[in-house]
Amino acid sequence: MGTYTDTEIDVFEEHRPVLMGVAYRMLGRVADAEDVVQDAWLRWSGADRREVREPRAYLVRITTRLAVDRLRRAQSRRESYVGPWLPEPLVTDFGPTVPDTAEQAVLADSVSLAVLVVLESLSPLERAVFVLREAFGLPFAEIAATLERGEAAVRQLAARARKHVEERRPRFDVDPAQQRDLTERFLAAATEGDLAGLLSLLAPDVRLVGDSGGKSKAPLRVIETADKVGRFVAGAAGQGASEGFEFRFLEVNGGPALLAISQGKPDSVFQLDIYEGKIQCVYIVRNPDKLQSLM
Repeated sequence: MGTYTDTEIDVFEEHRPVLMGVAYRMLGRVADAEDVVQDAWLRWSGADRREVREPRAYLVRITTRLAVDRLRRAQSRRESYVGPWLPEPLVTDFGPTVPDTAEQAVLADSVSLAVLVVLESLSPLERAVFVLREAFGLPFAEIAATLERGEAAVRQLAARARKHVEERRPRFDVDPAQQRDLTERFLAAATEGDLAGLLSLLAPDVRLVGDSGGKSKAPLRVIETADKVGRFVAGAAGQGASEGFEFRFLEVNGGPALLAISQGKPDSVFQLDIYEGKIQCVYIVRNPDKLQSLM
């Protein structure tokens, strides 16, 4: 990197978190997001500084365009994906930079597994508009310039994407304390083989979505109803306990999650959608390609 100036590097690093945020919400995979941000760096390092008046806007524009292109290529691969597809878990820690609970709730919602799953059903352009507008609050004029579309067309895309997301977005609470409490109770009941305890935590129409990509054991279809989900979780936890699994809490996609570790390596991530004190959905990510960034 000897040909790059300290100013070039400092400016880019200042905006890297925003660029990663855009790319991850667009693509749902940490590795793909990192690749896009690296490509954005190459564009930035070769740009004519005299033509870049606002570095942040320029970098967001380049990152979004690169992400749209990559998402278009990825969609055909996802159509042949084995079993349900879930985003790659992203370790999040809002820390002291978030001033209040309300802002943390907004950030958690925009990167939650539930919302990212819904975003998968949008077109690449709709997804870009939704992410830039809803997660980052960019004005329509700036989004239109980023996507090289008219502002009226962008407003239509935004309205369509918002309606689509609201119609399909699962209901869930984002109170971290409540999520942590139910996650702890869920783990205790599961590892103790307490089916009655599990059933008391599950909503009647609870769903379980497992993502293995065909590379490890996980349900190839969504499991529904409390009885079926409870029995599956109790059985899986019993097998894990017999194999000496270790469980660790961590924050994933804006909420508490359980990381199951086998022989020192991440085996799976469990996260719960909770609404009105009941578990509405259990997400299990077991595709080893999506767990590499967790250890």
